[in-house]
Amino acid sequence: MLARKPIFPGVIETNFQAGEILGCNIYLVYDQSEWILIDIGFEDTVDEIIELIRQMDFPLGKCKMLIATHADVDHIQGLAKAKQVLKCPVFAHPLAVEPLESGDRLRTLAEIKPQKIDLAMPPVKIDGKLEDGDVISVGNLKLEVWRTPGHTDSQLAFRMGDILFSGDNIYRDGCVGAIDAHHGSDIPSFIKSLKRIRESDVTWLLPSHGPFFRKDNALLDQTIARLESYLHMADWGTCAVDWPLMVQFEKELAEGKLPE
Repeated sequence: MLARKPIFPGVIETNFQAGEILGCNIYLVYDQSEWILIDIGFEDTVDEIIELIRQMDFPLGKCKMLIATHADVDHIQGLAKAKQVLKCPVFAHPLAVEPLESGDRLRTLAEIKPQKIDLAMPPVKIDGKLEDGDVISVGNLKLEVWRTPGHTDSQLAFRMGDILFSGDNIYRDGCVGAIDAHHGSDIPSFIKSLKRIRESDVTWLLPSHGPFFRKDNALLDQTIARLESYLHMADWGTCAVDWPLMVQFEKELAEGKLPE
């Protein structure tokens, strides 16, 4: 049997457990005889992840649910395979249901032709929907569902005591999940979600990529300010709300003003 290496009581992160990066952070939350998985990662690491879980002496038949934090391929490509092996239900936000059940390669970013990204996206039946304010029970543990859109429209986070499984909202270096209109990014919503995290009294953030870390309000303030600037930059295309330069240009045209 493999010794368990929980990062918090009742929480195992599979990269930390394995001592190497297997993909996105996959959190196994457990208490008594029940356990759940938050995300599953790519299909080609599912066997390795499940074998790791088996070696830690978690009965495979006791997985209560698989949860998709959102419908991006690096988090959920392996859901169909894992569901078949574990024979447990899959839950997601309602806005993630259609791309997951249809295997939509564009919305899940499994296909990005200019970057030569061409991945399979096996469709998976979603058995239950998670909304903001729902509570997931794992033994005596309680996880409160937060909907935190911005990175995608279906991004979920989960609060458990002073811990927040924070998804792709923010990482330890102040970066955030990719902003891309194809999978439903929305910068005003992203700012609102980050402010929700900033104003909460959680202590620890457990992101979907990279190391977990103490919530740092100064870091969050810097990130929020950066995203607020994105709202007015052409760099972000249709994810920006305006482009002040064009307002200035229109005024200069009306005045017949030439560059100085």
